[in-house]
Amino acid sequence: MDKLFLSGTLKNFIKPRVFVIDGTTFRLHYRLTALLLCVCSLLVSATQFYGDPIQCIQTDDVPKKVLDTYCWVEGTFTLPKALGKEVGVQVVYPGVDQRDPGDEVVFHAYYQWVCFVLLFQAALFYVPRLVWRSWEGGRLKHLLQKLNSPVIAHCEKKKCCDQLVTYFRCNMRQHSSYSYQYLICELMNLVNVTGQIYFVDYFLGGEFTTYGLNVLHFATGAQEERMDPMVRVFPRLTKCTFHRYGPSGDVMKYDALCLLPLNI
Repeated sequence: MDKLFLSGTLKNFIKPRVFVIDGTTFRLHYRLTALLLCVCSLLVSATQFYGDPIQCIQTDDVPKKVLDTYCWVEGTFTLPKALGKEVGVQVVYPGVDQRDPGDEVVFHAYYQWVCFVLLFQAALFYVPRLVWRSWEGGRLKHLLQKLNSPVIAHCEKKKCCDQLVTYFRCNMRQHSSYSYQYLICELMNLVNVTGQIYFVDYFLGGEFTTYGLNVLHFATGAQEERMDPMVRVFPRLTKCTFHRYGPSGDVMKYDALCLLPLNI
């Protein structure tokens, strides 16, 4: 039953419309982009809630399930000072090293919220569509529905066309609000895209707006000077610190390595 519902919903979402009340760019916003974001949200949710979104390695002193849950909730971290060190010689992975007092630490706590953020972004891309449908009110469909009927004779269609021409001639300047409302909705699309760029940049700790240039520099730079921006922004291996009371009542510290499959 759920599969039939999802299938029917998807068909209604992507099927072509008989009466088109917006432009191609407008439709790309609320159909293609929103659909892709929803699909990505479902894929991330499947891994997050039904798979293993994090796997941490430590001694048997701390139960694995407890450690995984703690590190997933609290977030993991990397050390910028260790990003340029040689893997396998100085560090086990870029950004993963012994933490000393005063070291700069970058915490990665965004991945718990990725599925919700993607769904929120999809909803924002659909908002201008809802506003425009409300303002448009089926006006275009009402004007053209007779012309789309296959059972109406050619002469009748011509008569309807003549009536439409007469209507538009007599009401040449009576639909300014219609065009203004559409332009407002197009402006909403622009504001949405611009706002989401800054939102994602904030969500990723200021790394989004420069990420493309960093990838280009990584691809074209000298091998000994290159630093993979994907490893810095979306690390696959991070660290997590867990504290607990020992047998004597002292606070004991455990450093764990955590694998993040969502970043692969």
